Amino acid sequence: MKRNMRKVAALGLCVAMGATMLTACGGSKGESASGGKTELNFGIWDENQRPAMEKMVKAYEKENSDVKINIQLTPYKGGEYWTKLEAASGGKAPDVFWLNVLHLDSYVEGGILDDLTDKIKDSDIKDSYSETLVNNYVRDKKNYAVPKDFDTNAMWYNKEIFDKCGVPYPTDDMSYDDLVATAKALKDSGKLGDGVYPFACPVDFQTWYYQTVYANGGYILSDDKKSTGYDDPKTQEGIQCWIDMYNEGLSPSASALSETTADAMFEGGQLAMNFAGSYMVPEYASNDAIKDKVDCVEIPTFNGKEGNCINGLGYAVFEGSKNKEAAEDFAIWLGSKEAQEIQGKTGVVISARTDAQKYFAEANSQYNLAAYTNHADEAYPLPVCTKAAELYDLEATELQKAYNGEKSLSDVCKGLTKQADKLLQEK
Repeated sequence: MKRNMRKVAALGLCVAMGATMLTACGGSKGESASGGKTELNFGIWDENQRPAMEKMVKAYEKENSDVKINIQLTPYKGGEYWTKLEAASGGKAPDVFWLNVLHLDSYVEGGILDDLTDKIKDSDIKDSYSETLVNNYVRDKKNYAVPKDFDTNAMWYNKEIFDKCGVPYPTDDMSYDDLVATAKALKDSGKLGDGVYPFACPVDFQTWYYQTVYANGGYILSDDKKSTGYDDPKTQEGIQCWIDMYNEGLSPSASALSETTADAMFEGGQLAMNFAGSYMVPEYASNDAIKDKVDCVEIPTFNGKEGNCINGLGYAVFEGSKNKEAAEDFAIWLGSKEAQEIQGKTGVVISARTDAQKYFAEANSQYNLAAYTNHADEAYPLPVCTKAAELYDLEATELQKAYNGEKSLSDVCKGLTKQADKLLQEK
């Protein structure tokens, strides 16, 4: 157990990623709350989602008067959530906590996760969720989490900038070639203004280049998770397309994007178009500077395919919980129609349950948010393994050299393949 926990800790401390798996800790000691109630600790990390979680907890406690649930929020920023997870081997992890697909394998290997297979089998979860979302948390035929939410990507645009440039708005049926043509039309109009760009091409795997890699028939990780596909011509074509846009001056410079994110630039009126995960919707919708000027459409197709990526969170139960049965019951309830509806109506995330996905769009009906869910069942899950965080970090570092022109993409991918494959072979 200690050997495995060192692997988990090393993985957690080495990378900080947006929307990644974290776990808050605070003591699952098997003690009862005042009044003889069973007490559970519930670990989350997002302040924006606290109100939804509080409503869900209140609803559950109303139906289960013998249970008291304490929400423990530990900020993701700075890796604090990761650090506290190291205490899991000492029995101090929350009874129920958020789990991200990207790090599932490491925590299964670390022996931290309770097997929920039988509980899920006895519920309506498999009939109420897409097979992809349920299987995201399955390893060796064992299910380790209840799907909570998911995020996909859409293309946002600033109508005010388009109107100024006299360029038609993007549409749901655009292709990559249409995107490039639109970006060029915006640039050629001569009306963008200083510091304003048609689009942005950051080195971002989940929201940008994985989508075109998959749509092009390329791959990042082999099925057996022992090798990578960076040297595959189809994979490189799916990355090169963004470098080409960057080289044509349709995107801010690499140095600019390293100082200010594409999301921040879009919110600051410096981008006419931007790709954004569904988790950005609440922020865009609450930004007074842009909220009435923007809308979104589906991700453009590449070679005739919409290669959208899908990611999300699940509810996991700590293997060492002293109140495991109660924790399992709560985790399963969190996947119920009632719980997923409460979460969905807040409009903060897209509920994973199929019959609750509609609430995300209804909460912000001024936008074309169906762009996120129209083809969710066809979206590609992210490549995951026990070395996922380290792999993504290595990938971003090396690909930056191709984006900034330091090396050709072909040369970068040759070196990246050697480093990445060696990493996958390490124990």
